[in-house]
Amino acid sequence: MSSLILFGATDACGGLLPLVKVIYAFIKVLMILIPIALIIFGIIDLGKAVISSDDKEVKAATSRLVKRFIYAAVVFFVPILVAAVMNIVAAGGEGNTTGWEACWNAAKQ
Repeated sequence: MSSLILFGATDACGGLLPLVKVIYAFIKVLMILIPIALIIFGIIDLGKAVISSDDKEVKAATSRLVKRFIYAAVVFFVPILVAAVMNIVAAGGEGNTTGWEACWNAAKQ
């Protein structure tokens, strides 16, 4: 709390709320765009393999598509999982562990 008073900030982020909002927005955009891009590239690869009529290439492209679906799910769910774990840690922690949580929640709005 003393650092907030030192910088003359009234928000939970110590005056860094605009920066935290940009970081939050960037993470949200990446959570959506990366999985979509991975799936689209996988579908394009599979389409090229099907057009080439090579069974070996179709199997390889199908394997890459499945891997890309898994990567897309990981990219989408890891930030959600990390946020959930951090909320659990903040709820069970001792001392002032909610400062970052208040800042992050303020960035969501």
